[in-house]
Amino acid sequence: MNYIHHDTVVKRMSKRLLKNKIYKMLFLSATLLALLVLAVLGYRMITQGAGYLNWDFLNNFSSRFPQNAGIKAALVGSIWLLAVVAPVSLILGVGAAVYLEEYAKKNRITTFIQMNISNLAGVPSIVFGLLGLTIFVRMLGMGKSVLAAGLTMSLLILPVIIVAAQEAIRAVPNELREASYGIGATKWQTILKVVLPSAIPGILTGGILALSRAIGETAPLVVIGIPVIIHFLPESIFSEFTALPMQIFDWAKRPQEEFQYVAAAGILVLMAVLVFMNSIAVIIRNKFSKRY
Repeated sequence: MNYIHHDTVVKRMSKRLLKNKIYKMLFLSATLLALLVLAVLGYRMITQGAGYLNWDFLNNFSSRFPQNAGIKAALVGSIWLLAVVAPVSLILGVGAAVYLEEYAKKNRITTFIQMNISNLAGVPSIVFGLLGLTIFVRMLGMGKSVLAAGLTMSLLILPVIIVAAQEAIRAVPNELREASYGIGATKWQTILKVVLPSAIPGILTGGILALSRAIGETAPLVVIGIPVIIHFLPESIFSEFTALPMQIFDWAKRPQEEFQYVAAAGILVLMAVLVFMNSIAVIIRNKFSKRY
């Protein structure tokens, strides 16, 4: 009987080890496939766009001629757009997350709100573009301005930031809160001095990912009617502007082959901006991770 039981255990272990190897190979294959696609796209963009990536390209406005086309207006416009989206979305998103996690009572209403926030994170971006066109562009009369586009993009990424901030706040150990209350701190002091600093790494991770999505979205800008080619820089948040995705989209759809290379150079600029944003987030996240 002991031998039979031993053989059964050995067979079960062999099956589990085989399944583990199969799943490991599947996950490894999926990772390698994703890296391969990324490498092919990166190689294609570099080989096509590197020749057009120079100071004139960064300092010139767009043109009908590919050799004279530049990305200055789109790059500056994207920076203006980010200057509106970042504070609006982060302040509202983190504020909503703090309220839902620290102040709101756990009942059907908060459950309903939480469910709708999660559902909004999956709504197509073009729907937010229609919302921005109706409210900000037409009803409030903001026109095709940086402010209208920035508020529209803020609505787009707000659910993602709220969910990420909630998860980061929820991950803060209750012992830290209890220790703060134990030395006489109020609830707001505990949130401001203990909870938020501890949650900053997670909040930044979700925030930067959301902002990266905002700076790369095209559909909401198309619906709002943001112009593709302009030869001036925005002077305020009420000025018209264009953005990197709009400019790249315009170049990519043109029939001339040279514009495909110009679009590749624009993609490299956009990727550089995203890498810079993520690098700042990593530095700040690492700094706070060492403290808490």
